[in-house]
Amino acid sequence: MVQDIAPHRFDNAYHDCAPGPADTVFLFDGEEMLAALSQDGQLSFPCLKDFDALDGDAHYLFALDGQPYFLALPGNPKDCKASGFTWLHAGKLRGAVPAEMAFIGVTARQLWRWYQNNRFCSHCGNKLHHDHKERMLYCSDCGNMVYPKISPCVIVAITDGDKILLTKYARSAYSHYALVAGFCEIGESLEATVHREVAEEVGLQVENLRYWKSQPWAFSDTLLAGFYCAVKGDPTPRLVDGELREATWFDRSEIPVKDDGVSLTRALIENFRLGNEPK
Repeated sequence: MVQDIAPHRFDNAYHDCAPGPADTVFLFDGEEMLAALSQDGQLSFPCLKDFDALDGDAHYLFALDGQPYFLALPGNPKDCKASGFTWLHAGKLRGAVPAEMAFIGVTARQLWRWYQNNRFCSHCGNKLHHDHKERMLYCSDCGNMVYPKISPCVIVAITDGDKILLTKYARSAYSHYALVAGFCEIGESLEATVHREVAEEVGLQVENLRYWKSQPWAFSDTLLAGFYCAVKGDPTPRLVDGELREATWFDRSEIPVKDDGVSLTRALIENFRLGNEPK
């Protein structure tokens, strides 16, 4: 999965420091990022010394193998030029190589979205400021403090013996097979979310829930929790709430998708295909 970058070490503890000339500085603008993509598909990001000029401060994000990484938040990102780098669509981060660059790229973009979406206080409307002790934004007028928000979400592999239920979204650009999934609502446990989402999306009842693995999914600011469960009663799926356009049972030997090495969804499916799901 995208976060599986061992033996590399990711450290997200906050430090109040400035970048040196050789430190990587991320720059994003809408759906684009300043990066370089080599002929053999290697993705890289500019260092401070690569910029002709860099407007505004560069804020510390995290470290990889002890090397710090930073985020610049200029007023007009496209005015910032870095020798050898150009503006690329951020979608190239998914599945990019080396894997550790893909992971820190999507994580940096997640933090960039948080900064972009929290420039002003939701209580009084005044400008928020960067704290120097932790990753937090604060309002000097009313004292409001804002921390990064992560939404919990479940990914559900519904099984019936040697079959697994694969789905396709009705209103999404993603056209490949996936699994039932959904966000936790207020007052819900992860297990309650599994039962509700399965009932809402495919009209089924399930039992024997088994938590398998989690994944930080920076593309949508979520923390995914992967579950296996067994269908209870009639296994005929019914597309109830319009979220899906297809729900089909596949035998292990007929599963039409392969592990992409990126998503928890594909890892759940591949683990079932191999017969390794928890019993």
